[in-house]
Amino acid sequence: MDLAACRIRGGVVLGLHRQRSKEVVDLTTCLVLHPTLVRLMSPLRGLLARLQAFRREGSAIANLLDSGTDLLVRSDASLKLADRVTLAEFARTHGLPRIAWALGNDEPEPVAVLRLPTTSLSGVTVTPPPGAFLQASAAGETGIIAAVLDALPTNGRIAELFAGCGTITFAMAERIRVAAWEGDAASASALRIAANHAGLAGRIEVTQRDLARQPLQATELRGFAGVVLDPVFAGAAPQMAQIAVAKPPVVIYVSCNPATLSRDARTLRQAGYRLKSAAPIDQFLWSARLESVVVFAI
Repeated sequence: MDLAACRIRGGVVLGLHRQRSKEVVDLTTCLVLHPTLVRLMSPLRGLLARLQAFRREGSAIANLLDSGTDLLVRSDASLKLADRVTLAEFARTHGLPRIAWALGNDEPEPVAVLRLPTTSLSGVTVTPPPGAFLQASAAGETGIIAAVLDALPTNGRIAELFAGCGTITFAMAERIRVAAWEGDAASASALRIAANHAGLAGRIEVTQRDLARQPLQATELRGFAGVVLDPVFAGAAPQMAQIAVAKPPVVIYVSCNPATLSRDARTLRQAGYRLKSAAPIDQFLWSARLESVVVFAI
């Protein structure tokens, strides 16, 4: 759950931005959110209204982990001592394992940690960083993993790009060795720590690298049995050019944006790849977004 917030006379508006606008449309419920997160929306309004650090605008990001709801609050002013007390009380009242805070787009700072915020990814316990990218639903995550595993080579090593905290990594590591790259330092660290604690250091190698600014070169990709990538909404144009030159036997592309998927698929087609399979996964209900797992072979 990722909600925008703004302070108005008499309270706080919490919801989603109107299309192509900075205006925040207030939400009182949501039919696609987990009920646990829906129940948190009204208390969140009260919390933001009490924070001195929340002056005009901010956001609240919540990940429903196995250990409970992990909350990240972003505001537009510095946190006061009274705000820290308020956040800690909110965590205790609502049973949240952790509340983190950040000024604007700065790195989050844990403010209240009542217990370790953890979730299981393919049987491996992970402590995601505050506001970490996770799949939108458990059913969607299951569908993505199943489609990737169906196309996964059985020998050699896989290069996984945009690995996040390991949503796909740990499932693949049960079958093949994985070299994982992730741009976000906190997510890469969480993935590495979880792999080490699970005794998977010999099967999972983690490297932190911004693939948008410094894509893996074709020479670095040669020798891999395949490439699995799950890029952000904007796709992976700089990286696709290098994949097209390296020509790994299989490319498994996990996408949440059909438009950028089409653009990047064109690069592969021009390099001689053919479409082997496509699995649509509708985990963004009632929206134009469509998750998909598309497999290309050379």
